[in-house]
Amino acid sequence: MNLLLDTHIALWAVTDDARLPTRARDLIVDPDNDVWVSAASVWEIAIKHAKTAGRPGGLKVSAPLALSAFEDAGYGILPIQGLEAATAGALPPHHLDPFDRMLVAQALTTPLRLVTVDGVLARYSDTVIVV
Repeated sequence: MNLLLDTHIALWAVTDDARLPTRARDLIVDPDNDVWVSAASVWEIAIKHAKTAGRPGGLKVSAPLALSAFEDAGYGILPIQGLEAATAGALPPHHLDPFDRMLVAQALTTPLRLVTVDGVLARYSDTVIVV
């Protein structure tokens, strides 16, 4: 199965964070699954890190560090294509976060199974796996 990890899931996986749900961990380590992280997630990390670095509760992982960790873990990095951008813009307004909308669009067009903790994203498609 081809898995696309939501940003939180991807970060929790490479930092061995206790918030990573067991089901997500099982899917990620299953050798039958190919694991992908979107360039949109790397971009999201870059923006959030820049906004919150040094603040209490701020994102401690920079985009270059996250990208390196994703690559070291063997995750593929999924680029953003024009069709995916157009698809993200045409999605119903179930979720307004542009990064999450891009992940849904990529899951729908590639196709991939999106692994997330965000139950709202499941409203888009049964290809979304809520863990």
